[in-house]
Amino acid sequence: EVLQQHGHEAYIVGGAVRDLIAGVEPKDFDVATSATPEQIQPLFRRARIIGKRFRLVHVVFGAEIIETSTFRAPSGGEQSTDEHGRILRDNVFGTALEDAVRRDFTLNALYYDPTTEEVIDYHHGVPDLKRRLVRIIGDPVVRYREDPVRMLRAVRFAAKLNGQIEEKTLAPIASMAPLIENVPASRLFDEMLKLLTCGHAMDCLRQLRAQGL
Repeated sequence: EVLQQHGHEAYIVGGAVRDLIAGVEPKDFDVATSATPEQIQPLFRRARIIGKRFRLVHVVFGAEIIETSTFRAPSGGEQSTDEHGRILRDNVFGTALEDAVRRDFTLNALYYDPTTEEVIDYHHGVPDLKRRLVRIIGDPVVRYREDPVRMLRAVRFAAKLNGQIEEKTLAPIASMAPLIENVPASRLFDEMLKLLTCGHAMDCLRQLRAQGL
């Protein structure tokens, strides 16, 4: 509401919207906005800009941290990547529509406007969510090269929803699994914590083994 009052687009986004639609209580709330980190920070008493790969703002309300990111544009050659295609830095800002294109899965590209109580769905994420189908946005091979952790996330979301990974989204994972070795240990550690604490740890582990992850 504060961001909207200052003339910026601002939505609750991603996992919180997905969980609310699926009937699961969200663990936290992330916000996506048209405001840049430098515009966001002064609007809140306790806020700090973090990150190099993705610059965003942590806004603190009591014990809660609301991760607030600026809409980002898809790859246009401006991003910094390694020799395997993994994105090292991605701070090219864009519109809400462009931001939705660069999100990983359709069920995570959902935006909720708390003022109008409207869900904005650019990639048919709501129907996929109702079918419990994990579908990547764009070319799976390109998207997994950009961030191999997406392969682990696909497994986690499918297990958490008691659903399945869409056929084209699943197909490249087994052959691309070795790309996980290029991911920093800290990111893998964070993702493994999520896998093991999502309530479906055994299903996740079985799928990781089945896919060579």
